[in-house]
Amino acid sequence: MKRLEPTSKGLQRLNYKGSLITYSNSDSIISDQFRTIRTNIKFLPGEKKERSILITSPGKGDGKSTTSANLAVSMARQGEKVLLIDANLRDPVIHTIFKISNQIGLTDLLTRKSTFNEVVYQTGIGRLDILTSGSTFLNPAELLESDNMTSLLSSVVNSYSMVLIDSPAVLKSTETRVLANQCDGVVLVVNRRKTKLGKLAESRKLLDLVDAKLVGAIINKK
Repeated sequence: MKRLEPTSKGLQRLNYKGSLITYSNSDSIISDQFRTIRTNIKFLPGEKKERSILITSPGKGDGKSTTSANLAVSMARQGEKVLLIDANLRDPVIHTIFKISNQIGLTDLLTRKSTFNEVVYQTGIGRLDILTSGSTFLNPAELLESDNMTSLLSSVVNSYSMVLIDSPAVLKSTETRVLANQCDGVVLVVNRRKTKLGKLAESRKLLDLVDAKLVGAIINKK
């Protein structure tokens, strides 16, 4: 596994302030809201415990990647072993938020160019690991809809308490709908100022069509 090495000013990965409020200000109201979301997910009703959660949104720019990152940090700081996967192969953001390399990642793992241990990052934030999107691939849908992706999800849920997947917008990407069907649950991030009710309803309909389990929605106020 790859580690980010300490520097004289502390761990070089940690200069978040803007994006990772759950790390930079764990006592804030927003951080407390993420802890509440974590608790709600942990105690969702039903016989099967949700171990893999897909995080998506109706459109681009709704804040789902920032939400995914903060939720992952919040869970990890509560002692859970968490894997955050950036499955947004068309427009990845997670590596930027955490300030880590994206030279290799999910695409390289799925094409068998690298092993899991070679591509996963240990952040040092609790027990949070990150699998970035990886090198550019011309047909993201082909990879994310492959048997290799199915096998990966089946494998990592046995190694982690929670697997969070940051995916493309559900209205923009067919592969998101495929992944939604493979995960235990889906969380929809909605931008209060931007998301139209019609788009929200359309997103819910598409998730229902692929038999995805929508476990809740997060309203992003920014």
